[in-house]
This record gives sequence, C-alpha cells and structure tokens, in this order.
Amino acid sequence: MPQEQLWTVAKYIYQYKNWTEFTWRETDINAIFGEVRNLQGKIIGQMNTLGFATKEEATLATLTLDVIKSSEIEGEKLDYDQVRSSIARRLGINIAGLIPANKNVEGIVEMMLDATQNYQKPLTDNRLFGWHSALFPTGHSGMHKIEVGCYRTGEMQIVSGAMEKEKIHYEAVPANKVKEEMGIFLKWFNDNSPIDPVLKAAIAHFWFIIIHPFDDGNGRIARAISDLMLARADKTTERYYSMSSQILVERKQYYEILQKVQHSSGDITDWLDWFLHCLKNSLLVTETTLQKILRKTEFWKIHEHTVFNERQRLVLNKLFDGFDGKLKSSKWAKIAKCSPDTALRDIKDLIDKGILRQEQQGGRSTNYELTDF
Repeated sequence: MPQEQLWTVAKYIYQYKNWTEFTWRETDINAIFGEVRNLQGKIIGQMNTLGFATKEEATLATLTLDVIKSSEIEGEKLDYDQVRSSIARRLGINIAGLIPANKNVEGIVEMMLDATQNYQKPLTDNRLFGWHSALFPTGHSGMHKIEVGCYRTGEMQIVSGAMEKEKIHYEAVPANKVKEEMGIFLKWFNDNSPIDPVLKAAIAHFWFIIIHPFDDGNGRIARAISDLMLARADKTTERYYSMSSQILVERKQYYEILQKVQHSSGDITDWLDWFLHCLKNSLLVTETTLQKILRKTEFWKIHEHTVFNERQRLVLNKLFDGFDGKLKSSKWAKIAKCSPDTALRDIKDLIDKGILRQEQQGGRSTNYELTDF
C-alpha cells in the first residue's frame, strides 16, 4: 500500500495507549546530536570573547529575526523596525531610531522574551494562557473571534483547500482530553529528567503540536517552548541563533515531517533527526550573522571619534543590519525623514570621509555602498 494511502487509514499517535512514552533510535541521531552540541559550544565560546555591547547587538539581532520569522511561518509579516524597537526597549538596549510598535508586535515580543529571558521559570497553564493572550490582544485571529487565554473547548482540524474541497491534514487531541494531556506534558517539561535539553526542546515542540491545545497560535507557542528549552541548554538568556528562521527556510519539510510522524505509533526518530539537522543549519547561519555584527562593531570602533549626525548614524546602522535593495538618495530621505537635498548633503559628507562610495555600475540613478575598511 502506498505510504500516503497508509497514512489516511492509520491512527494518530495520540490514539495509542501510553503514546507519550516516545521512543527513538539513538544510533540514528547520535552523530547529528554531537555536531549540534559542538557547534553550540563553539558559538557560545566565540561570543564570550566579545564585549558586552557586541553581545547585546547579537542578542537583539537574533531575537528580532526569531519573532519575525516565527510569524512569517504562519503567513504574517511583521514590521522589522517595530519588532527591533520593541525588543530593544524591553531589554534596555540603547539603539538609534526607536519607534512605537503596534499591539500585535508587542504581544509576540512579550511572549518570546518571557520564554528566552525567564527560561528557568517553570512552564505552567497560566504562563501559556498569558502567552496566548499576548498573541491575540483583540480576541480575534484575523476576522474570526477565538477563545483566548484558555485551552480550546472545540474540536480542532488542520485543513487546506477551498470550501467543500478541503483536505484534512490532522485532527488534534479531542477537546475533552486537552486539559489532561497538557497536565501530563507540563509535568514532564518541568521535571528534572536526564534527557538532554536539546532533545527535550525537540520532543516538547512535537508533543505540543500534537495536542494543539489552543484555538490558534499553536505553532508560534510551540516554537517559543523550543526556544525556552534551548535557552536552558545554553544556560544563558543571550540568544545567538534563530531556530524559527531556519524552520521558515525548511518550512515544506517541517510540515511534511510533522505530518508523517503524527501517524507513528510512538517512534519519533525521524522528527528528532529533522529537528537536529534544522538546528545545526541555524547554528551554521549564525556564524555568518556573527561576522556581520563583528564588522559593524569594528566600524564604530574605528569611527568612535568621527562626527556623524543622527540621520547618518541611523542609515549606517541599517546598512550593517541588512538593507533591502540599493541605497539611493531617495531611500535615504525616506528612512531619515528628511528632504532630498539634506539626504544628498549627508551622503556627500560620508563620501568625503571615505565611508561611502558610488557603486561602479551605471544606470539612471546613482547607488551608494560602504567602502572597505
């Protein structure tokens, strides 16, 4: 029988007796688990050699990405500057160009920071209800009113496709079992079991998704739970890698592996293997991100006595943080909220100081880039 056809008749994992006594083949994951642990140690070691301000910058960049990408997985685009400003404000990090954030952004940031900055606190029903309320401050998901700050009382199906042609991908734990199942989950999550916290992060993510205890927001909360446990694994509130960013890159495989393993009878080796490889990839990406942060730190160290106005500082920081498209005088004016003439004067001043130069390729408009230093 083809695998896809077999899945449609198989029981879901939670319908098996003692389903939460998960098993896995250690020999299949030992190698990748070792690689992940080595990479984590290497990155934390590198970060510990850096100054306080650089570590702050790295944590801010990582948390900003994590919040944005976790929402993007669900099809929601958040404003980068609002997210970054909200995190910086809450962590007391001094950055130029702080802007107000809307309620939606503030709620998602609040959840993520509680997970990563208070990772040692136990995970409880009320803490999860607080996260859920923060995610849905209006009591609505889009235009639909949902149950907020409590476990769902209705049944849950994950479906896709147009009406009357819907495909059911998953039917979650029945509503009358949710409270009991969450009690078992939270007891396991908070106990001092000998399972390595990296593996525990992977298991917790899968387990929570299987229960699907809320009307909406289950994916984002599952990823926050993983981040909490990964912070415990690293034994630090400083975050240097973003699992959500990598899940977004591998989103198709993420949903495929969840759909496959939700039909298993308790063996979650394939899920653990996927999670560990995804985590490894996110750690490798972090090495590149760190290089960017180090370059930015070096620039400001070289230019600690150079005179810049606030507009110049704002746009230069944006260039280092990751800039969409080309830098033109019109874009400078828009970002810095100034006139085109003022933008050109700012740019000319930085060219005279040897910080910016015109890009070599011609065209109808002039583009600018940072010089090498």
